[in-house]
Amino acid sequence: MKPISIATRQIGDSHPCFLIAEVSQSHDGSLGMAHAFIDAAAEAGADAVKFQTHIAAAESTLDEPFRIKFSRQDESRYAYWKRMEFSEEQWAGVAEHAKAKSLIFLSSPFSIAAVELLKRVGMPAWKVGSGEVQSKELLDAMLDAGGPILLSTGMSRWDEIDRAVTYLRGRNADFALFQCTSKYPTPLQEVGINLIEELRRRYDCLVGLSDHSATPFPALAAIARGCHIVELHVTFDRRLFGPDVPASVTFEELALIKKARDSFAVMDQSPVDKDAMADQLAAMRRTFGKSIAPARALPAGTELTRDMLTLKKPATGIPGTELDNLIGKRLRSDVMPDRLLTWKDLIS
Repeated sequence: MKPISIATRQIGDSHPCFLIAEVSQSHDGSLGMAHAFIDAAAEAGADAVKFQTHIAAAESTLDEPFRIKFSRQDESRYAYWKRMEFSEEQWAGVAEHAKAKSLIFLSSPFSIAAVELLKRVGMPAWKVGSGEVQSKELLDAMLDAGGPILLSTGMSRWDEIDRAVTYLRGRNADFALFQCTSKYPTPLQEVGINLIEELRRRYDCLVGLSDHSATPFPALAAIARGCHIVELHVTFDRRLFGPDVPASVTFEELALIKKARDSFAVMDQSPVDKDAMADQLAAMRRTFGKSIAPARALPAGTELTRDMLTLKKPATGIPGTELDNLIGKRLRSDVMPDRLLTWKDLIS
């Protein structure tokens, strides 16, 4: 399967899972909080930090339903998007801060104007939100800008994904498909971990998980199954305000996922030869293995029967595999149950 490049990172079968810390709107319109999220994402070990770039006038109207009345300060969804806006200069500062922290800066655009802004700021890959899969003009703008397409499928039917993949391949685009369930938070039984492999099999492409479960478990399961990219919403604390917070993992949980990712990679890249390992553990095998010992005190001249013999540690005497061969042999000397039998104790 052909790998793709996002900035300096190669993503594919032979590379560690690419971890994206998704801030989304959890900065709540505060530029300072946006920068704080970058510091925390870097400290937790993420590979990339992702935002969403909303330009209210370019993507929404006052007719957009609020969906959930979560805000005490926004009269409409439009007003909320307006409050989430940063200027191009501010976005450039966010991108520069991410770079300084060795993070790849990503942001999902939701309008042509947002694509143009992010293109000027610098965007190494384009994350297509689940609600934008059928927004052809937006997809075209991202494709024209260049860079891999990371396509979430959280609201899509198979036939819609089929058409999107056909279109991307027709444009010779590098892309990855993300299993995603657009529920916030997503119950574990609806994460659809099985669909990651189905996407891989059906489209022969790189696959990702965009998770909204607010737990680390789907990410761990996806990484263990060889998922190429995992994106998780992040928060400092799930008691904070914001529509994305209930679907987020904490930075402590993200750090745990990163450690697990690295550990999985070490194990995957270090195949063990079973026989060679057993040979390496020869001393341990002698210590914890067993040899043949008398089950009770036996005098010289005794003809051995099965009930007179047992197996005890360590494995430095006559191997247990010889037990049947000792039946009927006679003892040369007295033996005690606190010592192993030796070949010298037996009459040849």
